Amino acid sequence: MLYLIAIVAFLGSLLTLFSGFGLGTLLTPVFGLFFPIHVAIALTGIVHLLNNLFKLVLLGKNAEKKTVLQFGIPSVIGGFVGAWLLTRLTHIEPIMAWQWGSRVCNITPLKVVIAILMLFFTFMELIPVLKNLQFARRYLTLGGLTSGFFGGLSGNQGALRSAFLINAGLDKNAYIATGVVIACMVDLTRLPLYFARFEAAALGAEWKVLLLATLCAFAGAWVGNRYLKKMTFTTVQYITAALMMVFAVLLGVGII
Repeated sequence: MLYLIAIVAFLGSLLTLFSGFGLGTLLTPVFGLFFPIHVAIALTGIVHLLNNLFKLVLLGKNAEKKTVLQFGIPSVIGGFVGAWLLTRLTHIEPIMAWQWGSRVCNITPLKVVIAILMLFFTFMELIPVLKNLQFARRYLTLGGLTSGFFGGLSGNQGALRSAFLINAGLDKNAYIATGVVIACMVDLTRLPLYFARFEAAALGAEWKVLLLATLCAFAGAWVGNRYLKKMTFTTVQYITAALMMVFAVLLGVGII
C-alpha cells in the first residue's frame, strides 16, 4: 500500500504541472483501494492542500491577483456547497446490494456520484471536444462556482478550472500560479467540513500515510518545477485514464 501511494503521489504531483491529470485525480482512486471513498477523498484533500501550499512557495509570486479574486471567491462558495453535499451523501443508505461470491457489494449514492464524476473528468482529458473546451473571461465567476463545487464534492476541479482560466489572458507562469492559489482556497474551504463530518480520529490515525504521500508529492512538484520545463505525457494520460475508468466502474457497482 505505502509504495503504491508514494509512487502515485510523486507522479501525480509532477504531472499536475504539465498535464490535466493531477494529484487529486490520481491519488483518490489509490486511497480508495484501501479506505472508504469519502475518507479517500478527505485524505487526498489533505495531501492536495499541503502540496499546493508547497507549490505556492515555489510559484505563488506569479499569481494574478485580479483573476484570483474573480475566480477564487466563487470557487470558495462552490467548494463549500460541494463539500457539504459530499457529507450529506455519505450518510445515505445503499440503493441496493448484491452478492459476488462471499462478498456483499453495496451500491451507494455517494459511490455512484463519485464514479460518474470520475468518468466525466477522465473523458474531459481524452475527448478532443471536451479537452479543448474553453470559456471567455466573462464567465470566470461561473467557472469558479462550477469548478469549486466539483472540487468540494469529489476533489476533481483542475480540468474545469483550466477550461475557464485558459482565456483569462495569463502567461504560463501566472496561469500555473493562479491555479495553485485558487486550488489552495478551495482546499482550505472543503477540508474543515470533511473533518467536522467524517471520522477525524480515523483521518489522524493515518498520519504516516499522509506524511509519506505529502513528502513524495513535494518531491514531484520540486522535480517538475526544476527540471521539466516542457514535457508531454500522452502515453501516461491514456494509461491513467484506462485505470481510472476501471476504478470508477468498480466503485459504481459497489465492488470497491
